[in-house]
Parts: sequence; structure tokens; C-alpha cells
Amino acid sequence: MSVVETELTADEVAEQHAVAKQVVYDRLAVRARSRSELEQTLLKKRVPAEVAAVVLDKFEAAGLVDDREFARSWVQGRQRSKGLATGVLAQELKRHGVDDQVAAEALAELDADTERQAAHQLVQKKLRTMQGLDPTTQIRRLTGLLARKGYAPQVAFDVVRAELDAEIVDDAC
Repeated sequence: MSVVETELTADEVAEQHAVAKQVVYDRLAVRARSRSELEQTLLKKRVPAEVAAVVLDKFEAAGLVDDREFARSWVQGRQRSKGLATGVLAQELKRHGVDDQVAAEALAELDADTERQAAHQLVQKKLRTMQGLDPTTQIRRLTGLLARKGYAPQVAFDVVRAELDAEIVDDAC
């Protein structure tokens, strides 16, 4: 009787491995994921933690799960597409379960000038829709926009003031 139980257990473990692999493949087909995200997904699918660890170790060894690469591409993509500041990006990486040291390395690759340029671009884009509003309202809305994107108050005010001053000069010409 114990032989049958052992075979069933081995079959069940093999089935759990297959399910775990398929879940990971399906998630990675959509976008890159952190190991932590994949672990959480497998737990929700009721895959035992030991099986999940073995499967994820194999995916890491194959280079399909790489938190460093995930963090680097996440930071670059979100900064480029949404204009997010490093503070918000750090929070996002933390939500995705990326280790603080790995996140710090990815964030260190961002250039402060690039971040400030992104803030300028956000303000320039928003200013196009704010024609006719008084300067106080413009300043409030623009600094609020940058604050939601994670920019420090002083950076937000400096960028907004520079863009409003540039707009005044353009209007005068």
C-alpha cells in the first residue's frame, strides 16, 4: 500500500511541477516579472512553496527570471513612458518584491539630468492644455502633477517656474 501512495505522491509532485512551469511561462509571456511576483502567483494557484522554489530556481538558472534585469527594464520603461521620479520608481519596485539593493542599483543608473528633463517634458505637455488659466492655477496644477509623479517640491517649483518663464518669453516674441 505504501508503494502506491509513494507513486501517487510522485505523480502529484510531477503534476505540480508541470502546473507551476505552465503558470510561470504564461506570466512571463505577458511581461517580465520579478521572482517575488511569480512566487505569489504560484502560491495563489496552490502550488506548494517547495515546488515553486525548485521551478523558479530552474527559470533563474535559464535566465528567464532575473530580478536585476527586471528592475533595470522596469525603471527605464516607467521613467521613459510615465516620467516618474526615482522615489515613485523605488516604491513600485518594492511592490513588485524586488530586493532593496537590486532596486538601488537599477535606480542608480538613472541620470539626475534625465529625470529633470522628463519633468520639463511633462510640464511642457501639460502647459499646452492650460492656455487661458491664470498663472496661480497653472503653478498649482503643474506642481501637483510633478508631485504625483514623485518629484521633490523644490524640483517641481524650479521646473514649473522655468517653463512658465520660457512660455512668457515665447509669447513676447
